Amino acid sequence: MSGGNWKEMYLAARTGDLDLVRFHVQMGVDVDYAHPEFMSTALVASILGGHKDVAQYLLDNGASPELMSDLDGVTPLEAAAHTGMTLSFR
Repeated sequence: MSGGNWKEMYLAARTGDLDLVRFHVQMGVDVDYAHPEFMSTALVASILGGHKDVAQYLLDNGASPELMSDLDGVTPLEAAAHTGMTLSFR
């Protein structure tokens, strides 16, 4: 990670703060990183939190729709199906 803070980005994804997520992604935070303390991805956290705009932004910036979020026990694809969220998984 070059200039951003993953924990802050993760919390922003979980709470739906798109501007803060955008800032950290632009600062170089890895969108697919899962911190050992959290064992969850920002993408799955945003989906389970119901924050479609954040989830789509993360996907558009390279987050993997197939990466398992160990804490949650689901991939982003599975989380979206579970919540009924429609996203563009390119």
